[in-house]
Amino acid sequence: MWFKNVIIYRLTKSLDWSDVVLQSGLGQNEYQPCGQSDMSKFGWAAPLRGQSSLYFSNGKQILLVAHKEEKILPSHVVQRELDERVRQLEEKENRRLKKTEKQALKDDVVAMLLPRAFSKNQQTKMWINTETNLIYVDAASAKRAEDVLALLRKSLGSLPVIPLAFANEPAVVMTQWIAQQETPQYFTALDEAELKAADDKGIIRCKNQPLESEEILSHLEKGKFITKLALDWDEHLSFVLNEDGTLKRLKFADSVREKNDDILKEDMAQRFDADFLLMTGELARLTEYLLDDFGGEKERLS
Repeated sequence: MWFKNVIIYRLTKSLDWSDVVLQSGLGQNEYQPCGQSDMSKFGWAAPLRGQSSLYFSNGKQILLVAHKEEKILPSHVVQRELDERVRQLEEKENRRLKKTEKQALKDDVVAMLLPRAFSKNQQTKMWINTETNLIYVDAASAKRAEDVLALLRKSLGSLPVIPLAFANEPAVVMTQWIAQQETPQYFTALDEAELKAADDKGIIRCKNQPLESEEILSHLEKGKFITKLALDWDEHLSFVLNEDGTLKRLKFADSVREKNDDILKEDMAQRFDADFLLMTGELARLTEYLLDDFGGEKERLS
């Protein structure tokens, strides 16, 4: 439930998020486990365990979960079996096999090994705030986030989104915060950052080191920028803010996560609902603070 990373996207047009549209669109791309001959499967899974619905919603907040299953076939295992088959056939026919023949043999080897292959399963959560037209993807990489957005686009027929961009460059603002020791009062800079030269040739990663130290300030004076900065937000949530506006390694404070502990563990659906609203409320507020600190949203060219 609790997001560990956040990449935020802006919906450039309002869409229909009605139950009818979601049930129909998501159902056409529901996750189905890999069959014996499948290398991978990708589709929507139920966010709430034990429920059949492929989405969870409360008010104007929607939660989706994309499930990806991939068969694991180590390349050396495939190559070893292929080499043996090529050797046997070349000896039998006393000739060198053509490239197309080797490829056909490789396809046979993969088909033979697939039923015995292990599966790697990966789930990616997506929160859609239909009130603000923002989409939050719990992914550490843009590639993983884009894959889930593509699945949603396929399900709905249209998904006009762009990454949320701030008017003021985060690297410039974060650098000013530390250089001038004027971090906003609700943010506390933690002892972790990445500094990068303007030409990208020099990168300094520091951990467990006070950022107000003379060494760090000296690097900033010489023109380096802070491109990653670990922050604590009002003792509610800690995270690493990147220069592209993405948030990594989110960690909600125990005081936040324990707010719904009065709900019985047996009432899983109620606890899930309460935690969902709690988490989305915190992230929505944090987004407002970040937009304010970085000068609002960057204007898009028409």
